[in-house]
Amino acid sequence: MQKLSVNPVYNISPFTLLDYPDKTACIIWFAGCNMKCSYCYNPEIVSGKGKISYFETLKFIISRKGLLDGVVFSGGECTMHKNMDLFAAAVKKLGMLVKIDTNGSNPAMVRRLIENQHVDYVALDFKATASKYAKVTRSARFRQFAETFDILNRSSIPFEVRTTVHSELLSTADLQEMINYLSDRRYRGTYYLQNIVHNTTTLGNIQRSAPIDLSALRSETIDIVIRN
Repeated sequence: MQKLSVNPVYNISPFTLLDYPDKTACIIWFAGCNMKCSYCYNPEIVSGKGKISYFETLKFIISRKGLLDGVVFSGGECTMHKNMDLFAAAVKKLGMLVKIDTNGSNPAMVRRLIENQHVDYVALDFKATASKYAKVTRSARFRQFAETFDILNRSSIPFEVRTTVHSELLSTADLQEMINYLSDRRYRGTYYLQNIVHNTTTLGNIQRSAPIDLSALRSETIDIVIRN
């Protein structure tokens, strides 16, 4: 446990009914991210440094044992933190469920969590088409996302795929291309589309986005749901 002596956590949300499907949970907000999406509504977490140690975080989680079903690892990008799997193992030893929110940029970490049975649910962000990925995320990590998706799709771990949509960044044609990408790879879960959050501070200076037109999107095999 000496490897867990760093301060990776920016903040803790003590309770949520929304972030882990059908479960009560807390959210651990890991600091830092390897993407810089302009619509990100957690700029202080993405750009900030951790303030809370693994030990302090685990102490809080222990205090919630019996009151919560699980723990959500979010951020920022939680899989950036090389000892996150050890922390997930410690949470699992408490008898609690672990969910991770990830942009898919660290397939090796996701694979390790699955193989060691240290994760119970994954929410995978599908940021953009391959051709627009660098523009949307300011990174070149589509290949890593694709590998993470394939790892999850071959596993027995429940997972969802979700996309935050800003009409200036992703067109209806782009969304249909992303739906086809999932369908071609035999994804059979729900694809959640999320309208951009306005009236909050974002990482970039963005304009208002047109709402998602669900009627313009088609799939015979995937349920497409607008989450907000």
